[in-house]
Amino acid sequence: MLIAHLNLVAGFRGGERQIQLLVEGLARRGWRQRLVARRGEPLAERCAGIAGLKVAAVPNNVLSALRALRGADLVHVHEGRGIQAAWLNRVLRGTPYLITRRNERGPGATWLNRTMYGRAAGRVAISAAVGESLRRLDPRLGSEIVPSASSGLSADPEAAAAIRARYLPAQGGLLVGNVAALVDSHKGQRQIVEAARRLADAEPRLSFLLVGAGRDEARLKSAASGLPNVHFAGFVDNVGDHLRAMDLFFFPSRHEGLGSVLIDALEFGLPVVATRIGGIPEIVEESVNGLLCEVDDSGAQTAALLRLARDPGLRARIAAANRAKAAEYSPERMVERYAAIYGRL
Repeated sequence: MLIAHLNLVAGFRGGERQIQLLVEGLARRGWRQRLVARRGEPLAERCAGIAGLKVAAVPNNVLSALRALRGADLVHVHEGRGIQAAWLNRVLRGTPYLITRRNERGPGATWLNRTMYGRAAGRVAISAAVGESLRRLDPRLGSEIVPSASSGLSADPEAAAAIRARYLPAQGGLLVGNVAALVDSHKGQRQIVEAARRLADAEPRLSFLLVGAGRDEARLKSAASGLPNVHFAGFVDNVGDHLRAMDLFFFPSRHEGLGSVLIDALEFGLPVVATRIGGIPEIVEESVNGLLCEVDDSGAQTAALLRLARDPGLRARIAAANRAKAAEYSPERMVERYAAIYGRL
């Protein structure tokens, strides 16, 4: 069976990392695969050279993607932009397609979306919250849940120590981190700046580190101007080193299908303060492996950060719970689930 993975998104974020993990895992099992990805973007480059995988780098249009799907036995669509190409391929060539949906928002309630999602041979949601978004489109649309996987990030202790030395004061302290694209309408980093402002005097031991780049970078830096406890690392390749350097993980997303970086934070044993939206509560259980707050509730967010900062015993208990929970989200388990779905389809 030849599986064609389809993703036309620009950039390389959590969803693209999950595709790479899946393709690598399937390759280890001997599957024949093709990756149809947007030309000039990191996903195609990062997957080049994987055994049994042929990469078709195409322009960002439906017809180019459609041509690249020729000869596939099953098309696996990993994002909304490629669904139209997979649907047309089904109409013209009869090839079944599977959709993985990662976003809890949408899809828009149009005839075309209901048709394209309805004609899919299968639908996967990365969380129950995402599955509910499909039922809002059409109550008849069933889906099965396959959560995202941990990235298996490595970390160099010396590099992590250097990061801590760079961003913490000489007398030490706790590093509160966030790893995400700097897009406040999605990832909510203005809430991080507000928490840092509130805690600058109340808890000067806390320093805040935002890892990532994005369209709101300049605005966020402007909002944090004058705050000595807020730092921006920019886009980094060594995410694992930065996670190891952190003491707490603050993830105040405004909407989130699941939040795959949360799983990486769990794997590093980081106590989490996050917002109670989308699929996040499916990973973070209140007071068991993190603390949950409402979006833009700065009072509750700062209180949660203070609680963790001032209770080392609680941090240690949550760290142990998170490392255990992360084992549920291994890449191998995700690959097994998808391989079983491919076999059924």
